[in-house]
Amino acid sequence: MNAPTQRLSESIADLRDSAGHRIDAASKHVRDALDEVKPKLRGWLHLGTAPLTLAAGIVLVVLSPDATTRIGSTVFTVSALLLFTVSAVYHRGTWSHGVWTFLRRFDHSNIFLLIAGSYTPFTLLLLDGWQQEALLWVVWTGAVSGVLMKVFWAGAPRWLSAPIYIALGWAAVFFIPDFASGAVDQYGTGIGVAVFVLICAGGALYTIGGVVYALKRPNPSPRWFGFHEVFHTFTILAFATHYVGVSLATYALR
Repeated sequence: MNAPTQRLSESIADLRDSAGHRIDAASKHVRDALDEVKPKLRGWLHLGTAPLTLAAGIVLVVLSPDATTRIGSTVFTVSALLLFTVSAVYHRGTWSHGVWTFLRRFDHSNIFLLIAGSYTPFTLLLLDGWQQEALLWVVWTGAVSGVLMKVFWAGAPRWLSAPIYIALGWAAVFFIPDFASGAVDQYGTGIGVAVFVLICAGGALYTIGGVVYALKRPNPSPRWFGFHEVFHTFTILAFATHYVGVSLATYALR
């Protein structure tokens, strides 16, 4: 390589290094700016919920009386544990641009997995035949599609993501009569009605959380407890409601 060509190559390499450093610096500046406006309690709710989910999930799986209930309980627990753990790590830590991007995609993908994971135990216990197979195919196909969207289109706008979350959450609306009759047939009027009400209540709480996420309202305290914390609160309440429902349905079979 002659001298002019070598100098040109070195200049190009220097420019690339300089551009890379500038991009990293700009990314850090953006993240620092976001940290300044991020509410102080961002991530703490899910950080506290994650170990409780692990403990409660272990109890649920261990006390499940058969293979079907163990599968449903395990899927439900793992999907919830992933969501709360990754959310806490993502929101509480200070990360490089690459790690931050990975955690963001993982965090947003887990919402789809939790929706499908919440459907799984109720579908296995309360539905049978083609209804069971159809709903599981629908929710898990939707969840996988949602994960792929978040992985390959991380910047998907909020106005698109939120309706998709809500639509997947309401995929069972056509099976509501089947859930109701299945719950009563399986457990009788008392426990059956309670399980069905808990399914609906948890779904309503997830829906309200999705609306809060989409509208960024209410935003009670931007410095401490903003709209995102309200959204996280509803995910915790919805999970807890469904956990009680899964527990009732599972323990009643012991």
